[in-house]
Amino acid sequence: EGYKNGKEYLIPCITSHKPLDLVIIMLGTNDLKKRFSLSAFDIAKGAGVLVEIIQKSDTGPNGQAPHILLLAPPPVATLTEFAEMFEGAELKSRRFAEHYARVAQERGCAFLDTGQVIVSSDLDGIHLEASEHAKLGATVAVRVRALLV
Repeated sequence: EGYKNGKEYLIPCITSHKPLDLVIIMLGTNDLKKRFSLSAFDIAKGAGVLVEIIQKSDTGPNGQAPHILLLAPPPVATLTEFAEMFEGAELKSRRFAEHYARVAQERGCAFLDTGQVIVSSDLDGIHLEASEHAKLGATVAVRVRALLV
């Protein structure tokens, strides 16, 4: 969707903030929209393209690439107002963890399955409640400290 594609902005963004010790990526839920017709495999592959771009960059300390932490989004819960737009997303999103883990292993970056820590909101099935954001933040903070030691 044009300007909503983060791939084109990724290098300018990380370059303008360098040096970066770590880049954290958690994308993919919106790619589950029916109109995109993407599988969990394809969505994870797209996240892998972003990982590869960062790994080829000189935006980390000493002109190297920064560390990367790839987060698999949590599975979609029962959809309410977005049910038609995200038709089929619940089943596909349950496969995120396995495919994102594979991408992280292939690309040699750190990985976190957020579905082991948080759940999507019962209100709409996609977004996170404040309590889930807090849990995710605490978990990611622990991982970041471990990665940057």
